[in-house]
Amino acid sequence: MGTKKSTQVMQNEKNNESRGDNNVFASCSFSSLGLNPTLCDQLRERMSFEVPTLVQAQAIPVILSGRHALVNAATGTGKTVAYLAPIIHHLLNYDNRIQRSDGTFALVLVPTRELCLQVYEILQKLLHRFHWIVPGYIMGGENRSKEKARLRKGISVLIATPGRLLDHLKNTSSFLYTNLRWIIFDEADHILELGFGKDIQEILDLLGSRKTRHDDQENAVPRESKIQRQNLLLSATLNEKVNHLAKISLDNPVMIGLDGKKIEPISTIESLDPSESDDDNKDKYSSKMPTVGDYKVPIQLIQKYMKVPCGSRLPVLLSILKHLFERETSQKVVVFFSTCDAVDFHYSVLSEFHFSSYPQTEKGMRQIFLGCKTFRLHGNMEQEDRRTSFQAFKTEKSALLLSTDVSARGLDFPKVRCIIQYDSPGEATEYVHRVGRTARLGERGESLLFLQPVEIDYLQDLEKHGVSLTEYPLLKVLNNFPLYGQKNDMKKSVFVDTHPWVLCLQKALESFIMSKPKMDELARKAFCSWVRAYTAHRGELKRIFMIKKLHLGHVAKSFALKQQPSLVGQSFQKQIKKRKRYDKKIGLSKKRKVASVT
Repeated sequence: MGTKKSTQVMQNEKNNESRGDNNVFASCSFSSLGLNPTLCDQLRERMSFEVPTLVQAQAIPVILSGRHALVNAATGTGKTVAYLAPIIHHLLNYDNRIQRSDGTFALVLVPTRELCLQVYEILQKLLHRFHWIVPGYIMGGENRSKEKARLRKGISVLIATPGRLLDHLKNTSSFLYTNLRWIIFDEADHILELGFGKDIQEILDLLGSRKTRHDDQENAVPRESKIQRQNLLLSATLNEKVNHLAKISLDNPVMIGLDGKKIEPISTIESLDPSESDDDNKDKYSSKMPTVGDYKVPIQLIQKYMKVPCGSRLPVLLSILKHLFERETSQKVVVFFSTCDAVDFHYSVLSEFHFSSYPQTEKGMRQIFLGCKTFRLHGNMEQEDRRTSFQAFKTEKSALLLSTDVSARGLDFPKVRCIIQYDSPGEATEYVHRVGRTARLGERGESLLFLQPVEIDYLQDLEKHGVSLTEYPLLKVLNNFPLYGQKNDMKKSVFVDTHPWVLCLQKALESFIMSKPKMDELARKAFCSWVRAYTAHRGELKRIFMIKKLHLGHVAKSFALKQQPSLVGQSFQKQIKKRKRYDKKIGLSKKRKVASVT
Protein backbone atom coordinates (compact mmCIF):
# COMPACT_ATOMS: atom_id res chain seq x y z
CA MET A 1 0.00 0.00 0.00
CA GLY A 2 2.79 2.40 0.92
CA THR A 3 4.65 1.62 -2.32
CA LYS A 4 1.51 2.24 -4.35
CA LYS A 5 0.96 5.64 -2.72
CA SER A 6 4.56 6.71 -3.20
CA THR A 7 4.31 5.70 -6.86
CA GLN A 8 1.19 7.86 -7.18
CA VAL A 9 3.01 10.82 -5.65
CA MET A 10 5.95 10.33 -8.01
CA GLN A 11 3.61 10.19 -10.99
CA ASN A 12 1.91 13.42 -9.85
CA GLU A 13 5.28 15.09 -9.55
CA LYS A 14 6.09 14.13 -13.14
CA ASN A 15 2.72 15.45 -14.32
CA ASN A 16 3.24 18.66 -12.37
CA GLU A 17 6.63 19.24 -13.96
CA SER A 18 5.24 18.63 -17.43
CA ARG A 19 2.54 21.25 -16.81
CA GLY A 20 5.00 23.67 -15.25
CA ASP A 21 3.21 23.73 -11.88
CA ASN A 22 5.86 22.05 -9.72
CA ASN A 23 5.88 25.25 -7.64
CA VAL A 24 2.23 24.63 -6.68
CA PHE A 25 2.10 21.01 -5.52
CA ALA A 26 4.10 19.36 -2.75
CA SER A 27 6.05 16.08 -2.98
CA CYS A 28 4.10 14.38 -0.21
CA SER A 29 0.65 12.85 0.31
CA PHE A 30 -2.32 13.96 2.42
CA SER A 31 -1.98 10.88 4.60
CA SER A 32 1.67 11.71 5.34
CA LEU A 33 0.46 15.02 6.80
CA GLY A 34 -1.45 13.09 9.46
CA LEU A 35 -5.01 13.39 8.11
CA ASN A 36 -7.68 10.74 8.71
CA PRO A 37 -7.41 8.01 5.99
CA THR A 38 -11.11 8.20 5.12
CA LEU A 39 -10.84 11.98 4.81
CA CYS A 40 -7.89 11.48 2.44
CA ASP A 41 -10.11 9.20 0.36
CA GLN A 42 -12.73 11.96 0.23
CA LEU A 43 -10.16 14.46 -1.00
CA ARG A 44 -9.20 12.10 -3.79
CA GLU A 45 -12.64 10.76 -4.78
CA ARG A 46 -14.88 13.80 -4.31
CA MET A 47 -12.42 16.60 -5.13
CA SER A 48 -9.79 14.84 -7.31
CA PHE A 49 -6.98 15.97 -5.00
CA GLU A 50 -4.21 13.39 -5.33
CA VAL A 51 -1.48 15.37 -3.56
CA PRO A 52 -1.55 18.55 -1.44
CA THR A 53 -0.50 21.96 -2.69
CA LEU A 54 2.51 23.59 -1.06
CA VAL A 55 0.38 25.82 1.16
CA GLN A 56 -1.72 22.81 2.23
CA ALA A 57 1.42 20.83 3.04
CA GLN A 58 2.67 23.73 5.19
CA ALA A 59 -0.62 24.67 6.87
CA ILE A 60 -2.29 21.33 7.64
CA PRO A 61 0.32 20.04 10.16
CA VAL A 62 0.34 23.43 11.93
CA ILE A 63 -3.46 23.53 12.19
CA LEU A 64 -3.55 19.91 13.32
CA SER A 65 -1.16 20.85 16.13
CA GLY A 66 -3.66 23.37 17.50
CA ARG A 67 -1.46 26.45 16.97
CA HIS A 68 -2.91 29.77 15.85
CA ALA A 69 -1.80 30.57 12.29
CA LEU A 70 -1.61 33.34 9.72
CA VAL A 71 -1.59 31.96 6.17
CA ASN A 72 -0.41 34.20 3.33
CA ALA A 73 -0.33 32.50 -0.07
CA ALA A 74 -1.18 33.22 -3.69
CA THR A 75 -4.86 32.96 -4.54
CA GLY A 76 -5.85 29.67 -6.14
CA THR A 77 -3.48 27.51 -4.08
CA GLY A 78 -6.08 25.60 -2.05
CA LYS A 79 -6.28 27.62 1.19
CA THR A 80 -9.90 26.54 1.84
CA VAL A 81 -9.04 22.83 2.05
CA ALA A 82 -5.94 23.77 4.07
CA TYR A 83 -8.12 24.80 7.02
CA LEU A 84 -11.26 22.67 6.50
CA ALA A 85 -9.47 19.31 6.31
CA PRO A 86 -7.71 19.53 9.71
CA ILE A 87 -10.89 20.78 11.39
CA ILE A 88 -12.85 17.80 10.05
CA HIS A 89 -10.01 15.50 11.13
CA HIS A 90 -10.28 16.73 14.73
CA LEU A 91 -14.09 16.50 14.74
CA LEU A 92 -13.82 12.87 13.62
CA ASN A 93 -11.44 12.08 16.48
CA TYR A 94 -13.70 13.24 19.32
CA ASP A 95 -14.15 10.47 21.93
CA ASN A 96 -17.91 10.79 21.69
CA ARG A 97 -19.32 11.30 18.20
CA ILE A 98 -20.49 14.91 17.95
CA GLN A 99 -24.20 15.65 17.49
CA ARG A 100 -26.22 18.53 16.08
CA SER A 101 -27.40 19.35 19.58
CA ASP A 102 -23.79 20.12 20.55
CA GLY A 103 -24.02 23.32 18.53
CA THR A 104 -21.26 24.98 16.51
CA PHE A 105 -17.64 23.79 16.79
CA ALA A 106 -16.08 25.76 13.92
CA LEU A 107 -16.91 29.19 12.53
CA VAL A 108 -15.66 30.41 9.13
CA LEU A 109 -16.05 34.13 8.41
CA VAL A 110 -16.02 35.21 4.73
CA PRO A 111 -16.55 38.62 3.06
CA THR A 112 -19.15 37.83 0.37
CA ARG A 113 -22.21 35.69 -0.19
CA GLU A 114 -20.66 33.96 -3.20
CA LEU A 115 -17.60 32.92 -1.19
CA CYS A 116 -19.92 31.74 1.58
CA LEU A 117 -21.68 29.40 -0.87
CA GLN A 118 -18.38 28.22 -2.34
CA VAL A 119 -16.87 27.26 1.03
CA TYR A 120 -20.15 25.53 1.95
CA GLU A 121 -20.03 23.52 -1.29
CA ILE A 122 -16.45 22.39 -0.61
CA LEU A 123 -17.40 21.51 2.96
CA GLN A 124 -20.32 19.39 1.75
CA LYS A 125 -17.99 17.37 -0.48
CA LEU A 126 -15.52 16.78 2.34
CA LEU A 127 -18.31 15.68 4.72
CA HIS A 128 -19.99 13.26 2.28
CA ARG A 129 -19.08 10.21 4.36
CA PHE A 130 -19.41 11.96 7.73
CA HIS A 131 -23.15 12.67 7.89
CA TRP A 132 -23.14 13.39 11.63
CA ILE A 133 -21.01 16.53 11.09
CA VAL A 134 -23.54 19.11 9.87
CA PRO A 135 -22.42 21.98 7.61
CA GLY A 136 -24.39 25.21 7.28
CA TYR A 137 -24.24 28.86 6.32
CA ILE A 138 -25.84 32.17 7.22
CA MET A 139 -25.53 35.31 5.12
CA GLY A 140 -27.22 38.52 4.10
CA GLY A 141 -30.05 38.21 1.61
CA GLU A 142 -31.28 34.89 3.03
CA ASN A 143 -34.44 34.31 5.06
CA ARG A 144 -33.45 35.07 8.64
CA SER A 145 -36.23 32.95 10.17
CA LYS A 146 -35.11 29.86 8.26
CA GLU A 147 -31.54 30.49 9.37
CA LYS A 148 -32.74 30.77 12.96
CA ALA A 149 -34.48 27.40 12.66
CA ARG A 150 -31.31 25.76 11.29
CA LEU A 151 -29.23 27.23 14.11
CA ARG A 152 -31.75 25.93 16.65
CA LYS A 153 -31.31 22.39 15.27
CA GLY A 154 -27.55 22.80 15.35
CA ILE A 155 -24.79 23.41 12.78
CA SER A 156 -21.39 21.81 13.45
CA VAL A 157 -19.34 23.88 10.97
CA LEU A 158 -20.84 27.28 10.18
CA ILE A 159 -19.84 29.60 7.32
CA ALA A 160 -21.05 33.18 7.74
CA THR A 161 -20.77 36.74 6.53
CA PRO A 162 -19.92 39.12 9.42
CA GLY A 163 -23.08 41.25 9.47
CA ARG A 164 -25.51 38.33 9.57
CA LEU A 165 -23.40 36.44 12.13
CA LEU A 166 -23.39 39.42 14.47
CA ASP A 167 -27.17 39.70 14.08
CA HIS A 168 -27.67 36.08 15.18
CA LEU A 169 -25.15 36.32 18.01
CA LYS A 170 -27.15 39.22 19.45
CA ASN A 171 -30.70 38.14 18.67
CA THR A 172 -30.88 34.33 18.28
CA SER A 173 -30.88 32.87 21.78
CA SER A 174 -31.01 29.29 20.45
CA PHE A 175 -27.64 29.75 18.66
CA LEU A 176 -25.38 27.42 20.69
CA TYR A 177 -21.63 28.06 20.47
CA THR A 178 -20.35 27.03 23.91
CA ASN A 179 -18.31 24.27 22.21
CA LEU A 180 -16.77 26.66 19.68
CA ARG A 181 -13.15 25.66 19.10
CA TRP A 182 -12.16 27.27 15.79
CA ILE A 183 -12.62 30.76 14.33
CA ILE A 184 -11.33 31.22 10.78
CA PHE A 185 -11.10 34.51 8.89
CA ASP A 186 -10.99 33.66 5.19
CA GLU A 187 -9.98 36.55 2.87
CA ALA A 188 -9.37 38.60 6.01
CA ASP A 189 -8.16 41.68 4.14
CA HIS A 190 -11.36 41.91 2.11
CA ILE A 191 -13.54 41.44 5.20
CA LEU A 192 -11.92 44.56 6.67
CA GLU A 193 -11.90 46.53 3.40
CA LEU A 194 -15.66 46.07 3.14
CA GLY A 195 -16.06 47.92 6.42
CA PHE A 196 -16.68 44.96 8.75
CA GLY A 197 -13.89 45.93 11.17
CA LYS A 198 -16.22 47.12 13.92
CA ASP A 199 -18.44 44.03 13.49
CA ILE A 200 -15.40 41.75 13.75
CA GLN A 201 -14.31 43.37 17.01
CA GLU A 202 -17.80 42.95 18.43
CA ILE A 203 -17.95 39.32 17.26
CA LEU A 204 -14.61 38.55 18.89
CA ASP A 205 -15.80 40.17 22.13
CA LEU A 206 -19.07 38.20 22.13
CA LEU A 207 -17.20 34.96 21.48
CA GLY A 208 -14.53 35.75 24.06
CA SER A 209 -11.71 35.52 21.50
CA ARG A 210 -10.35 39.05 21.50
CA LYS A 211 -6.99 39.63 23.14
CA THR A 212 -7.47 42.52 25.55
CA ARG A 213 -5.52 44.53 28.08
CA HIS A 214 -5.85 43.54 31.72
CA ASP A 215 -8.12 46.49 32.45
CA ASP A 216 -10.50 45.31 29.71
CA GLN A 217 -10.70 41.69 30.77
CA GLU A 218 -13.85 42.23 32.80
CA ASN A 219 -15.68 43.42 29.67
CA ALA A 220 -14.86 40.29 27.66
CA VAL A 221 -17.29 37.39 27.63
CA PRO A 222 -15.64 34.47 29.45
CA ARG A 223 -15.51 31.09 27.70
CA GLU A 224 -15.26 27.55 28.99
CA SER A 225 -11.67 26.90 30.09
CA LYS A 226 -11.85 23.30 28.84
CA ILE A 227 -12.23 24.50 25.24
CA GLN A 228 -8.90 25.35 23.67
CA ARG A 229 -9.65 28.01 21.06
CA GLN A 230 -7.72 28.05 17.78
CA ASN A 231 -7.95 31.07 15.48
CA LEU A 232 -6.76 31.22 11.86
CA LEU A 233 -6.32 34.13 9.44
CA LEU A 234 -5.99 33.56 5.69
CA SER A 235 -5.29 36.21 3.09
CA ALA A 236 -3.60 36.51 -0.31
CA THR A 237 -2.47 40.07 0.48
CA LEU A 238 -1.46 41.81 3.69
CA ASN A 239 -2.09 45.31 5.02
CA GLU A 240 -2.08 47.20 8.32
CA LYS A 241 -5.64 46.27 9.26
CA VAL A 242 -4.97 42.56 8.73
CA ASN A 243 -1.89 43.02 10.90
CA HIS A 244 -4.02 44.54 13.63
CA LEU A 245 -6.70 41.84 13.39
CA ALA A 246 -3.96 39.24 13.71
CA LYS A 247 -2.60 40.93 16.82
CA ILE A 248 -5.94 41.03 18.63
CA SER A 249 -7.14 37.55 17.64
CA LEU A 250 -4.05 35.32 17.29
CA ASP A 251 -1.97 34.01 20.19
CA ASN A 252 1.69 33.40 19.29
CA PRO A 253 0.77 32.43 15.71
CA VAL A 254 2.77 30.40 13.22
CA MET A 255 3.43 32.32 9.99
CA ILE A 256 2.86 30.38 6.78
CA GLY A 257 4.00 31.88 3.50
CA LEU A 258 5.70 34.87 5.12
CA ASP A 259 9.30 33.66 4.82
CA GLY A 260 9.73 33.46 8.56
CA LYS A 261 8.54 37.00 9.33
CA LYS A 262 6.79 37.38 12.67
CA ILE A 263 4.19 39.59 14.25
CA GLU A 264 5.50 41.43 17.25
CA PRO A 265 3.56 40.95 20.53
CA ILE A 266 0.47 43.12 20.93
CA SER A 267 0.99 46.14 23.18
CA THR A 268 -2.09 48.28 22.65
CA ILE A 269 -5.68 47.65 21.67
CA GLU A 270 -6.79 49.88 18.83
CA SER A 271 -9.80 49.97 16.54
CA LEU A 272 -10.66 48.26 13.29
CA ASP A 273 -13.46 50.77 12.76
CA PRO A 274 -13.32 51.93 9.10
CA SER A 275 -14.52 55.39 10.14
CA GLU A 276 -10.99 56.11 11.38
CA SER A 277 -8.76 57.43 8.61
CA ASP A 278 -5.84 55.37 7.30
CA ASP A 279 -3.47 58.22 8.10
CA ASP A 280 -4.53 58.14 11.76
CA ASN A 281 -4.23 54.36 11.96
CA LYS A 282 -0.72 54.26 10.49
CA ASP A 283 0.70 55.89 13.60
CA LYS A 284 -1.40 53.83 16.00
CA TYR A 285 0.00 50.38 15.24
CA SER A 286 2.78 49.77 17.70
CA SER A 287 4.05 46.80 15.72
CA LYS A 288 3.65 46.26 12.02
CA MET A 289 3.42 43.02 10.14
CA PRO A 290 5.63 43.45 7.08
CA THR A 291 3.35 44.52 4.25
CA VAL A 292 4.30 42.34 1.31
CA GLY A 293 6.26 44.30 -1.28
CA ASP A 294 6.10 41.71 -4.04
CA TYR A 295 2.58 40.32 -4.38
CA LYS A 296 2.27 36.63 -5.10
CA VAL A 297 0.83 35.75 -8.50
CA PRO A 298 1.03 32.28 -10.08
CA ILE A 299 4.18 31.88 -12.16
CA GLN A 300 2.23 30.27 -15.00
CA LEU A 301 0.03 33.36 -15.41
CA ILE A 302 0.64 35.34 -18.62
CA GLN A 303 0.02 39.04 -17.88
CA LYS A 304 -0.52 41.57 -20.66
CA TYR A 305 -1.85 45.10 -21.08
CA MET A 306 -3.21 47.08 -24.01
CA LYS A 307 -3.23 50.81 -24.55
CA VAL A 308 -6.68 51.80 -25.85
CA PRO A 309 -7.90 55.35 -26.58
CA CYS A 310 -10.93 56.21 -24.45
CA GLY A 311 -13.41 56.54 -27.32
CA SER A 312 -12.45 53.15 -28.79
CA ARG A 313 -12.76 51.08 -25.63
CA LEU A 314 -16.14 49.46 -26.36
CA PRO A 315 -15.45 48.20 -29.91
CA VAL A 316 -12.01 46.97 -28.80
CA LEU A 317 -13.53 45.05 -25.86
CA LEU A 318 -16.07 43.36 -28.13
CA SER A 319 -13.37 42.55 -30.68
CA ILE A 320 -11.07 40.99 -28.08
CA LEU A 321 -13.91 38.86 -26.69
CA LYS A 322 -14.85 37.70 -30.20
CA HIS A 323 -11.22 36.85 -30.91
CA LEU A 324 -10.86 34.87 -27.67
CA PHE A 325 -13.97 32.75 -28.20
CA GLU A 326 -13.20 32.13 -31.87
CA ARG A 327 -9.63 31.16 -31.01
CA GLU A 328 -10.78 28.65 -28.41
CA THR A 329 -14.48 27.80 -28.36
CA SER A 330 -14.45 25.91 -25.05
CA GLN A 331 -13.20 28.34 -22.42
CA LYS A 332 -14.31 30.77 -19.73
CA VAL A 333 -13.58 34.49 -19.58
CA VAL A 334 -14.26 36.98 -16.75
CA VAL A 335 -14.45 40.74 -17.45
CA PHE A 336 -14.21 43.13 -14.49
CA PHE A 337 -15.98 46.52 -14.38
CA SER A 338 -15.89 49.28 -11.78
CA THR A 339 -19.67 49.67 -11.29
CA CYS A 340 -22.91 47.68 -11.25
CA ASP A 341 -24.42 49.96 -13.92
CA ALA A 342 -21.49 49.25 -16.24
CA VAL A 343 -22.04 45.50 -15.82
CA ASP A 344 -25.75 45.85 -16.65
CA PHE A 345 -25.06 47.99 -19.73
CA HIS A 346 -22.38 45.73 -21.23
CA TYR A 347 -24.42 42.63 -20.41
CA SER A 348 -27.36 44.04 -22.38
CA VAL A 349 -25.11 45.03 -25.30
CA LEU A 350 -23.51 41.59 -25.54
CA SER A 351 -26.88 39.89 -25.20
CA GLU A 352 -28.67 41.92 -27.91
CA PHE A 353 -26.16 43.48 -30.31
CA HIS A 354 -26.33 42.07 -33.85
CA PHE A 355 -23.65 42.97 -36.37
CA SER A 356 -22.12 42.11 -39.71
CA SER A 357 -19.41 44.00 -41.59
CA TYR A 358 -20.98 42.94 -44.88
CA PRO A 359 -23.96 44.76 -46.46
CA GLN A 360 -27.21 42.93 -45.84
CA THR A 361 -30.21 42.63 -48.11
CA GLU A 362 -32.27 41.20 -45.27
CA LYS A 363 -32.22 42.24 -41.63
CA GLY A 364 -32.50 38.63 -40.58
CA MET A 365 -29.04 37.88 -41.93
CA ARG A 366 -27.36 39.87 -39.16
CA GLN A 367 -26.05 37.62 -36.39
CA ILE A 368 -25.51 38.15 -32.70
CA PHE A 369 -22.01 39.61 -32.37
CA LEU A 370 -20.87 37.31 -29.58
CA GLY A 371 -22.56 33.93 -29.52
CA CYS A 372 -21.27 32.58 -26.20
CA LYS A 373 -23.34 32.21 -23.02
CA THR A 374 -23.07 35.40 -21.00
CA PHE A 375 -23.69 35.94 -17.27
CA ARG A 376 -23.48 38.93 -14.94
CA LEU A 377 -22.74 39.27 -11.23
CA HIS A 378 -22.79 42.32 -8.98
CA GLY A 379 -23.93 43.47 -5.53
CA ASN A 380 -27.18 45.14 -6.63
CA MET A 381 -28.69 41.95 -8.01
CA GLU A 382 -31.33 40.01 -6.11
CA GLN A 383 -29.86 37.20 -4.01
CA GLU A 384 -31.50 34.44 -6.08
CA ASP A 385 -30.21 35.98 -9.34
CA ARG A 386 -26.71 36.21 -7.85
CA ARG A 387 -26.84 32.57 -6.79
CA THR A 388 -28.10 31.45 -10.21
CA SER A 389 -25.40 33.34 -12.13
CA PHE A 390 -22.68 32.14 -9.78
CA GLN A 391 -23.64 28.47 -10.02
CA ALA A 392 -24.37 28.57 -13.77
CA PHE A 393 -21.01 30.11 -14.69
CA LYS A 394 -19.22 27.54 -12.52
CA THR A 395 -20.83 24.60 -14.29
CA GLU A 396 -20.64 25.86 -17.90
CA LYS A 397 -17.76 24.63 -20.04
CA SER A 398 -17.69 27.81 -22.14
CA ALA A 399 -19.08 31.13 -20.92
CA LEU A 400 -18.46 34.82 -20.28
CA LEU A 401 -18.96 36.50 -16.90
CA LEU A 402 -19.29 40.28 -16.53
CA SER A 403 -18.75 41.28 -12.92
CA THR A 404 -17.76 43.90 -10.39
CA ASP A 405 -15.16 43.11 -7.73
CA VAL A 406 -17.73 40.97 -5.93
CA SER A 407 -16.11 38.10 -7.91
CA ALA A 408 -12.52 39.20 -7.32
CA ARG A 409 -11.86 37.54 -3.95
CA GLY A 410 -11.53 33.86 -3.19
CA LEU A 411 -14.06 32.55 -5.70
CA ASP A 412 -12.99 29.45 -7.60
CA PHE A 413 -14.46 29.29 -11.09
CA PRO A 414 -13.09 26.12 -12.71
CA LYS A 415 -11.24 26.42 -16.03
CA VAL A 416 -11.26 30.23 -16.35
CA ARG A 417 -8.74 30.84 -19.12
CA CYS A 418 -8.64 34.63 -19.28
CA ILE A 419 -9.27 37.62 -16.98
CA ILE A 420 -9.96 40.99 -18.63
CA GLN A 421 -9.74 44.09 -16.43
CA TYR A 422 -11.74 46.53 -18.55
CA ASP A 423 -11.87 49.12 -15.76
CA SER A 424 -8.76 49.69 -13.69
CA PRO A 425 -8.63 47.78 -10.38
CA GLY A 426 -7.02 50.71 -8.57
CA GLU A 427 -4.83 49.36 -5.77
CA ALA A 428 -2.27 46.76 -6.83
CA THR A 429 -3.80 44.34 -4.31
CA GLU A 430 -7.06 44.42 -6.27
CA TYR A 431 -5.18 43.65 -9.47
CA VAL A 432 -3.68 40.57 -7.82
CA HIS A 433 -7.05 39.34 -6.57
CA ARG A 434 -8.73 39.81 -9.94
CA VAL A 435 -6.11 37.89 -11.92
CA GLY A 436 -6.26 35.22 -9.24
CA ARG A 437 -9.50 33.92 -10.78
CA THR A 438 -7.37 32.20 -13.43
CA ALA A 439 -4.16 30.10 -13.36
CA ARG A 440 -5.43 28.27 -10.27
CA LEU A 441 -3.90 25.06 -8.85
CA GLY A 442 -1.19 24.98 -11.50
CA GLU A 443 -3.46 25.55 -14.50
CA ARG A 444 -2.31 28.02 -17.13
CA GLY A 445 -4.11 31.32 -17.59
CA GLU A 446 -3.78 34.81 -18.98
CA SER A 447 -4.84 38.28 -17.92
CA LEU A 448 -5.40 41.42 -19.96
CA LEU A 449 -5.48 44.96 -18.55
CA PHE A 450 -7.12 47.83 -20.45
CA LEU A 451 -5.34 51.17 -20.00
CA GLN A 452 -5.98 54.52 -21.60
CA PRO A 453 -2.88 56.41 -22.84
CA VAL A 454 -3.08 58.83 -19.87
CA GLU A 455 -3.16 55.89 -17.44
CA ILE A 456 -0.02 54.13 -18.65
CA ASP A 457 1.93 55.13 -15.49
CA TYR A 458 -0.18 52.56 -13.65
CA LEU A 459 2.24 49.93 -14.98
CA GLN A 460 5.00 51.51 -12.87
CA ASP A 461 2.78 51.27 -9.79
CA LEU A 462 2.33 47.53 -10.44
CA GLU A 463 6.06 47.05 -11.02
CA LYS A 464 6.74 48.43 -7.53
CA HIS A 465 5.04 45.28 -6.25
CA GLY A 466 6.88 42.90 -8.58
CA VAL A 467 4.03 42.67 -11.12
CA SER A 468 5.32 43.03 -14.68
CA LEU A 469 3.13 43.15 -17.80
CA THR A 470 3.95 42.95 -21.51
CA GLU A 471 2.00 44.63 -24.31
CA TYR A 472 -0.78 42.76 -26.09
CA PRO A 473 -0.61 42.73 -29.95
CA LEU A 474 -3.89 44.60 -30.34
CA LEU A 475 -3.42 45.90 -33.90
CA LYS A 476 -2.46 42.44 -35.10
CA VAL A 477 -5.73 41.07 -33.69
CA LEU A 478 -7.82 43.92 -35.17
CA ASN A 479 -6.25 43.41 -38.59
CA ASN A 480 -7.54 39.83 -38.67
CA PHE A 481 -11.20 40.86 -38.69
CA PRO A 482 -12.78 40.82 -42.17
CA LEU A 483 -14.12 44.16 -43.33
CA TYR A 484 -16.24 44.41 -46.46
CA GLY A 485 -14.85 46.63 -49.22
CA GLN A 486 -11.40 47.04 -47.64
CA LYS A 487 -8.27 45.55 -49.16
CA ASN A 488 -5.82 43.92 -46.80
CA ASP A 489 -3.20 46.63 -47.22
CA MET A 490 -5.77 49.41 -46.78
CA LYS A 491 -7.45 48.24 -43.63
CA LYS A 492 -4.27 48.16 -41.58
CA SER A 493 -3.68 51.16 -39.36
CA VAL A 494 -1.00 52.18 -36.89
CA PHE A 495 -3.63 53.82 -34.66
CA VAL A 496 -6.39 51.98 -32.85
CA ASP A 497 -8.92 54.84 -32.94
CA THR A 498 -8.65 55.21 -36.75
CA HIS A 499 -8.65 51.50 -37.54
CA PRO A 500 -11.40 50.78 -40.13
CA TRP A 501 -12.74 47.80 -38.15
CA VAL A 502 -12.97 49.85 -34.95
CA LEU A 503 -14.68 52.76 -36.74
CA CYS A 504 -17.18 50.43 -38.40
CA LEU A 505 -18.02 48.63 -35.15
CA GLN A 506 -18.30 51.91 -33.20
CA LYS A 507 -20.76 53.30 -35.74
CA ALA A 508 -22.88 50.16 -35.54
CA LEU A 509 -22.89 50.28 -31.74
CA GLU A 510 -23.98 53.92 -31.67
CA SER A 511 -26.83 53.20 -34.10
CA PHE A 512 -27.87 50.23 -31.95
CA ILE A 513 -27.96 52.30 -28.75
CA MET A 514 -29.89 55.15 -30.41
CA SER A 515 -32.52 52.76 -31.75
CA LYS A 516 -33.36 51.37 -28.31
CA PRO A 517 -34.49 53.84 -25.61
CA LYS A 518 -33.88 51.32 -22.82
CA MET A 519 -30.34 50.74 -24.00
CA ASP A 520 -29.75 54.47 -24.24
CA GLU A 521 -30.90 54.85 -20.63
CA LEU A 522 -28.60 52.05 -19.49
CA ALA A 523 -25.69 53.70 -21.31
CA ARG A 524 -26.35 57.05 -19.62
CA LYS A 525 -26.55 55.48 -16.17
CA ALA A 526 -23.36 53.50 -16.80
CA PHE A 527 -21.57 56.64 -17.98
CA CYS A 528 -22.60 58.56 -14.86
CA SER A 529 -21.58 55.81 -12.42
CA TRP A 530 -18.28 55.27 -14.27
CA VAL A 531 -17.34 58.95 -13.86
CA ARG A 532 -18.18 58.80 -10.14
CA ALA A 533 -16.07 55.68 -9.70
CA TYR A 534 -13.17 57.23 -11.61
CA THR A 535 -13.09 60.24 -9.29
CA ALA A 536 -12.98 57.93 -6.24
CA HIS A 537 -9.34 56.83 -6.68
CA ARG A 538 -7.29 57.68 -3.61
CA GLY A 539 -3.71 58.43 -2.64
CA GLU A 540 -1.01 58.12 -5.29
CA LEU A 541 -3.52 56.73 -7.79
CA LYS A 542 -5.18 60.15 -8.02
CA ARG A 543 -2.16 61.32 -10.03
CA ILE A 544 -2.66 58.52 -12.56
CA PHE A 545 -6.44 58.37 -12.77
CA MET A 546 -7.37 62.05 -13.05
CA ILE A 547 -10.77 62.87 -14.52
CA LYS A 548 -9.36 66.22 -15.67
CA LYS A 549 -7.07 64.35 -18.07
CA LEU A 550 -10.03 62.76 -19.82
CA HIS A 551 -12.34 64.16 -22.48
CA LEU A 552 -15.83 63.39 -21.17
CA GLY A 553 -17.14 63.32 -24.72
CA HIS A 554 -14.75 60.44 -25.43
CA VAL A 555 -15.89 58.74 -22.22
CA ALA A 556 -19.49 59.01 -23.44
CA LYS A 557 -18.36 57.50 -26.75
CA SER A 558 -17.03 54.47 -24.84
CA PHE A 559 -20.66 53.81 -23.88
CA ALA A 560 -21.74 54.23 -27.53
CA LEU A 561 -23.27 57.64 -26.77
CA LYS A 562 -22.72 60.17 -29.56
CA GLN A 563 -22.46 63.01 -27.10
CA GLN A 564 -22.02 63.57 -23.40
CA PRO A 565 -25.43 63.87 -21.70
CA SER A 566 -25.67 67.43 -20.41
CA LEU A 567 -27.55 66.43 -17.27
CA VAL A 568 -24.79 64.00 -16.34
CA GLY A 569 -22.24 66.75 -16.91
CA GLN A 570 -24.06 69.11 -14.55
CA SER A 571 -24.38 66.48 -11.83
CA PHE A 572 -20.71 65.67 -12.26
CA GLN A 573 -19.72 69.32 -11.73
CA LYS A 574 -21.87 69.39 -8.58
CA GLN A 575 -20.12 66.26 -7.37
CA ILE A 576 -16.68 67.78 -7.96
CA LYS A 577 -17.65 70.90 -5.98
CA LYS A 578 -19.08 68.77 -3.18
CA ARG A 579 -15.89 66.68 -3.03
CA LYS A 580 -13.73 69.82 -2.89
CA ARG A 581 -15.83 71.20 -0.02
CA TYR A 582 -15.49 67.88 1.82
CA ASP A 583 -11.71 67.69 1.29
CA LYS A 584 -11.38 71.30 2.49
CA LYS A 585 -13.45 70.54 5.57
CA ILE A 586 -11.34 67.46 6.37
CA GLY A 587 -8.18 69.47 5.88
CA LEU A 588 -9.34 72.16 8.30
CA SER A 589 -10.37 69.62 10.92
CA LYS A 590 -6.95 67.94 10.72
CA LYS A 591 -5.22 71.31 11.11
CA ARG A 592 -7.34 72.07 14.18
CA LYS A 593 -6.54 68.65 15.59
CA VAL A 594 -2.79 69.19 15.14
CA ALA A 595 -3.06 72.69 16.62
CA SER A 596 -4.88 71.39 19.69
CA VAL A 597 -2.19 68.75 20.26
CA THR A 598 0.71 71.16 19.86
